[in-house]
Amino acid sequence: MTSVWRQTADLPRFPSLEGDLKTEILIVGGGVAGLLCAYFLDREGADYALVEADRICGGVTGNTTAKVTAQHGLLYRRLLRQFGLPKASLYLRANQEAVKRYRALCQELGCDFQERDAFVYSTRDRDKIREEVAALRKLGFPAEFTEKTPLPIPVAGAVRFPRQGQIHPLRFLGAVARGLRIYEETKVEELAPGLAKTARGTIRAKKILLATHFPILNKHGGYFLKLYQSRSYVLALENAPELNGMYLDEDAKGLSFRNWEGRLLLGGGGHRTGKKGGGWEELSAFARKHWPQARETARWATQDCMTLDGVPYIGAYSQGTEGLFVITGFNKWGMTSAMVGAMILTDQLLGRRNPYESVFDPSRSVLRGQLAVNAAEAALGLVTPTTPRCPHMGCALRYNAAEHSWDCPCHGSRFGEDGRLLDGPATGDLKKPPH
Repeated sequence: MTSVWRQTADLPRFPSLEGDLKTEILIVGGGVAGLLCAYFLDREGADYALVEADRICGGVTGNTTAKVTAQHGLLYRRLLRQFGLPKASLYLRANQEAVKRYRALCQELGCDFQERDAFVYSTRDRDKIREEVAALRKLGFPAEFTEKTPLPIPVAGAVRFPRQGQIHPLRFLGAVARGLRIYEETKVEELAPGLAKTARGTIRAKKILLATHFPILNKHGGYFLKLYQSRSYVLALENAPELNGMYLDEDAKGLSFRNWEGRLLLGGGGHRTGKKGGGWEELSAFARKHWPQARETARWATQDCMTLDGVPYIGAYSQGTEGLFVITGFNKWGMTSAMVGAMILTDQLLGRRNPYESVFDPSRSVLRGQLAVNAAEAALGLVTPTTPRCPHMGCALRYNAAEHSWDCPCHGSRFGEDGRLLDGPATGDLKKPPH
């Protein structure tokens, strides 16, 4: 269960941190968000260091589908309703700028940026698609409505975003990381104002950025209620068609398509972590039906942090934690969201204002329907009288037979059958392996 990116990338290695360290800015987490922040800070000549508990890109980043697009599902009609025209426009502008930065950086670093149109389609609701096109036109974006796609299923309509892109994420990030001040296998075990403790020393920093996918600090910010996690699955298929674009069903249970080097990446089967979903079997059944000649060459799963309103949390961690910053909640759009976050946080960490920061402010209103759902799931997990239990906040774990793991439906932590931590926000293994 290894992604095609991990099979075909050669990432640079970095030393572990031995002893104490003092720096102006500390970045915790070596995925796409942390690495891009480090890259921009390095170019600014800032005093920074990045620490990663394992290897860079060893977590969720290595399992992305790496679509580089400002089209994030049927989002913009919802943003107009929730936030109004000015903020919806800023969200679009920020993500379009992110696409441009990927294009320019790939050229600068010698990485392949493949320009593709992006499509969100509906198999049954033409009106949703037309509403999204109308919303985008209000925002001045040249989106198009179409009924024609090369997909093997009929669609009621699709929104076309021209000139977006796709990349090999680990080749790109390997090039980004070279020469940066990075320490691998350096796990932060405790945080306090202005310092981070590891097993082999203490790091003192005036500003600390948590880029750990799901924030590892529970005491502030309420992220355990503002976020939940979702799993989705991918198959890489040979002898499947070249679709010449990136495609996504507007339905949360629908499918995703993109090509890479002669293979079709088919995604879907998703579900809230700790719940049941279609998984790889759903994807395999679809492939057998529509491309019986196709052959599976890889399969993998990924995990995404989902926010209450569909917009990432980027900026000051909370009102009571001066000098602490966060980037999380990419809602399945980690490539552009990480780049937007790096743009905003580079400015904030260096004491500058950023034109997009108000849209992504982590302290914005939490009065959204998803908050009640998250609270209910947490309560249910806490009162369910079974073992094993998650060390993060004590919720009952559920066995995931497809992936042979124990998963937390409250906040998304995952553990192997041997009790080893696979995904956070938990920060350590189970005290004893599950039975």
